[in-house]
Amino acid sequence: MTRFALDGAALLRLAESDVPLAPGHALVGRGSLRSDAMAIVYRQVRAGERSEAEAKAVLDRVTAIRIRLLGDRVSRATAWSIARDQDRDEIGDAEHLAVARLQADALVTDDPALAAAAEGIVPVVPFEHLLH
Repeated sequence: MTRFALDGAALLRLAESDVPLAPGHALVGRGSLRSDAMAIVYRQVRAGERSEAEAKAVLDRVTAIRIRLLGDRVSRATAWSIARDQDRDEIGDAEHLAVARLQADALVTDDPALAAAAEGIVPVVPFEHLLH
């Protein structure tokens, strides 16, 4: 089984995909992952990129995706260490990296800054790895 850590955008992309997660894969994310996805969708609605009905439908699909969300003491301490080591102003991306380091085989993100920060911590793989 391959375990993938996701960021909010990758979770949304999976929810919008017509292709299900490949058998034998498992998903993990930081405790606020679904809220991250909701924040993205909310910004899209406010920008006129998505209707309220579309937002509700995609958020229902996000909720239906089976994913282990982590926010335990060890992952928080690891996030703190990563943020400190990388001299980050914010902790959010470090939480994604901590969960990936502790519980995943790879990180799925299209965010170039998060992908760069993952170097030396966890491999970053393309979204398509979730489907194969």
